[in-house]
Amino acid sequence: METIKGYVEHIVYRNEENGYTVFNLNNDDGDLTCVGKLHYIEEGGLLELTGEYATHKLYGTQLQIETAKICEPEDLMSMERYLGSGAVKGVGASLAGKIVKKFKEDTFRIIEEEPERLAEIKGISERKAREISLQVEEKKDMRQAMLYLQKYGISIALAVRIFQHYGQSIYRVIEENPYQLADHVSGIGFKTADEIAAKVGIHMDSDYRIRSGIFYTLLQSVGEGHVYLRKDILLYRAGLLLGIEIGDIENYLQDLAIEKKIVVKREGEGREGGKSLREEERPAVRIYASHYYYMELNTAKILHDLDVRYDISEAVLLHRLHAIEEETGLKLDEKQQKAVVEAAGNGVTIVTGGPGTGKTTTINAMIHFFEGEGMDLFLAAPTGRAAKRMTETTGYEAQTIHRLLEVNGNPDEEGGAGFQRNAENPLEADVIIIDEMSMVDLPLMHALLSAVVPGTRIVLVGDVNQLASVGPGSVLKDMIASECFSVVKLTKIFRQAGESDIVVNAHKINRGENVLLDNKSRDFFFLKRQDPDVIIRVLLALIQEKLPKYVEAKPYDIQVLTPMKKGLLGVERLNRILQEYLNPPDKSKKEKESGERIFREGDKVMQIKNNYQLEWEIQTRYGMTVDKGVGIFNGDVGIIRNINTYEETVTVEYDEKRKVKYPYNLLEELELAYAITIHKAQGSEYPAVVIPLLQGPRQLYNRNLLYTAVTRAKRCVTLVGSDAVFQDMIRNADEQTRNTSLAERISEIY
Repeated sequence: METIKGYVEHIVYRNEENGYTVFNLNNDDGDLTCVGKLHYIEEGGLLELTGEYATHKLYGTQLQIETAKICEPEDLMSMERYLGSGAVKGVGASLAGKIVKKFKEDTFRIIEEEPERLAEIKGISERKAREISLQVEEKKDMRQAMLYLQKYGISIALAVRIFQHYGQSIYRVIEENPYQLADHVSGIGFKTADEIAAKVGIHMDSDYRIRSGIFYTLLQSVGEGHVYLRKDILLYRAGLLLGIEIGDIENYLQDLAIEKKIVVKREGEGREGGKSLREEERPAVRIYASHYYYMELNTAKILHDLDVRYDISEAVLLHRLHAIEEETGLKLDEKQQKAVVEAAGNGVTIVTGGPGTGKTTTINAMIHFFEGEGMDLFLAAPTGRAAKRMTETTGYEAQTIHRLLEVNGNPDEEGGAGFQRNAENPLEADVIIIDEMSMVDLPLMHALLSAVVPGTRIVLVGDVNQLASVGPGSVLKDMIASECFSVVKLTKIFRQAGESDIVVNAHKINRGENVLLDNKSRDFFFLKRQDPDVIIRVLLALIQEKLPKYVEAKPYDIQVLTPMKKGLLGVERLNRILQEYLNPPDKSKKEKESGERIFREGDKVMQIKNNYQLEWEIQTRYGMTVDKGVGIFNGDVGIIRNINTYEETVTVEYDEKRKVKYPYNLLEELELAYAITIHKAQGSEYPAVVIPLLQGPRQLYNRNLLYTAVTRAKRCVTLVGSDAVFQDMIRNADEQTRNTSLAERISEIY
């Protein structure tokens, strides 16, 4: 790593959105081209840079910047260079030379304190003197803030954001309560604020620190899927985070409640009468982040308002259904007919069932029925893959929920998605059918319902036995558990599906029954191996040689699903090995190292967080843009098509040929996807899946996880590993429970 110091001679190129800058740096060794992300830079500025030298085939030697530090002008030459660089409008090199020659080391003091004296120089009027002083003062405020924040290890990019939010108040904020940075500035969490506070000298038992730590702990639990934490659990976790014993937590909770950051509720509050209970009999106290408490409450209220009953004759409905069966060739059993009848007669209907139970046939019957009634329909699913499959199986256009709601790239005040479709601009439809509902989390459900007006029928279709959504909440389960809505459970496995051992064994797994592993099946195989390295060799042979021909698919379409991220058979190790064999290094393929990972052209990658601002576009082969939009979401899988070392971008192509350019600083949002966790595979379907299976943590290795993994395969499932672990997972019915209260909120309102 090289460290050099010099002046910004000339900015060649600058992208204001991501800070990517190409500029010439002048120092004792002459001019040098520097390339990197700098969110604050001006010509004439003095910088200290660290980075690595690289040779570009067109542009020669460049410094690839890792870190940048702003320095104050140190001598007469640097003062003159700064003033004459163009940073101060109306002052060129000649005038800058005259100013510094006259006032020498006193130059900046004169400009700031006695600007009228600049008029002593020929060519500077009193008005111009004031303008120069004002510009230098404004630049100085920003520069001093940058220098001040650098002392606390804050990057230039974050420093700019902090200064833009607080302005000159930044010094008071940092010295009094840096924890408020975590509330107000994107990109700063509790841990960053805590590091700054330690450098400022704020004590570990500061009230600011404890309150901020409690709230941070609560928000971290949202990442685990919880909507609230019990008070005792919150106290324990926050104590571990802060490294101290929290005394009277009630005072801190009261303060946070007054600030409207949290809501404190006792279990069952709102339904119990005024009965007086002894302390040991009182129900546990729940602590919610306010945003999620009101989101659950509003979701329950909207569902209640949408759940209108329609007076429609069941006999007439069944007559119409028989006509649809004759016209289309669809065959419905009693439960499927009931599902259509319920959807016609209720504002909110839930249809749930496992693989092969006819959910798709039921959706198709609903589409034909509602279209026959002259109603406008929308079909949607949580992911691009699920929406694409819905389109293929129904012949009716389906969209992702995000696209249906017209995500606009402007986050809401809580940092979530911003949608153009909302309560003020609702969806114009008579019926909305959502598939793969088990994947829909609380924030997305709330956004969807907010854009629906009473009188619109909502039909929610999903498999309640799948893993819970990646985001917080347990919407489908909670709605069913509330017992307030019309729910139709499809249980019959249809003949064609019954010929598949994937379907039959998935239902056996779900019921906790023994699965025969004799490998006499056509689509369900178990290869018993006990050594992790042997298992990996088998995976490679299956993906490269055996399965592509068997299921008529490319190796890239065959998905490895594993329970864990870490370990000998975890996602991280598997991806490194699979990349080496499926997309080995080649002189014709450009690469980019990011952290401990290498991204290579041709790699299969996955987006690992929702990004509502990322722009995508669809182009013809001649480069004409035919469609564009914003938003790439957690779980989207694509292929790296291009790495541009000059632009410092990686182009990924997703489903529907949507191409996205990732600046290097966003590569943390991508990971290799030759192997993915079973959780990340929700809502997706693959021609074949391969599942490595050895001993793992009991709370994770459960029936629910195995069921989800097996049902991701369309034509073939191959498990490789320990049959004892497989049978143990079937017997382990314990699921990771989530702290949610949507079912209670719904029941209270009804």
